[in-house]
Amino acid sequence: MTILIAVTHRAEGRAALAAGLAEAQGLGTSAIIVNLDIEPFDSATLPIDLPGGLVERIIERHGKSDRDPANAVLDEIHADPNISRVVIGMRRRTPVGKALLGSLSQSILLDSPVPVLAVKPAANPA
Repeated sequence: MTILIAVTHRAEGRAALAAGLAEAQGLGTSAIIVNLDIEPFDSATLPIDLPGGLVERIIERHGKSDRDPANAVLDEIHADPNISRVVIGMRRRTPVGKALLGSLSQSILLDSPVPVLAVKPAANPA
């Protein structure tokens, strides 16, 4: 069993990372981080050694150097039969924003063949 954690540099990505690492530790399993940002992931920011691995969204494959973020997550799920859960961060979006721009979270929620744990970042105190 492996937990796949989709991360970005934004607050929802940090929330997904924290929740995914806690999930992996609680289950005593490994975790794979999929960095959805274009910039490389700084593994020095990890609070623990990562039992699993790190996958960058930017890869060199078939002459292409970039992948759609949702496809990067779904590709990893299909490539590794040990992945049993995906952890993603979500942010609030307006209905118009969802209709016009689509949603990475929505794509993963609808297309993932394994269960998805969706987390929100903690609300900022007013």
